[in-house]
Amino acid sequence: MRFTEHELTVAVTVAAKVVAGGRIGKKAKGEAAWEAMSKLERYHLLDAVGGQVLPVLLALPDIEVEAGTRPTFTDEQIAAAVEQTLGETGVGRLRQKVAVAARVTLVRTALAQLPVRQDPDALVVPDSLEDL
Repeated sequence: MRFTEHELTVAVTVAAKVVAGGRIGKKAKGEAAWEAMSKLERYHLLDAVGGQVLPVLLALPDIEVEAGTRPTFTDEQIAAAVEQTLGETGVGRLRQKVAVAARVTLVRTALAQLPVRQDPDALVVPDSLEDL
């Protein structure tokens, strides 16, 4: 799947806000925690979450996404991409399962908040730019 830069940015930001809030499903708490963070703290959190989420998003299978819809993946596809990118952690099987489950949940949350895919052929150029 080829994600746009904007879609990847939104996915990482949403995942970082979830991590900042401490619980999935508590969106308002995540927003408040996010706003309370300094810019440097946000940067460090985005860097850490991006290292977890971006490799998985890039490892997802290529699918066609119609304009006006969001990309959808099965739980098996997400889990396979997570396991592929997680590699050997050097921990026990139980901790490995927990790490996979946590990352799958984080990626699923990020995918659920992706913006609707826009039709690139339907972009309208403002009149002020046509004269250039």
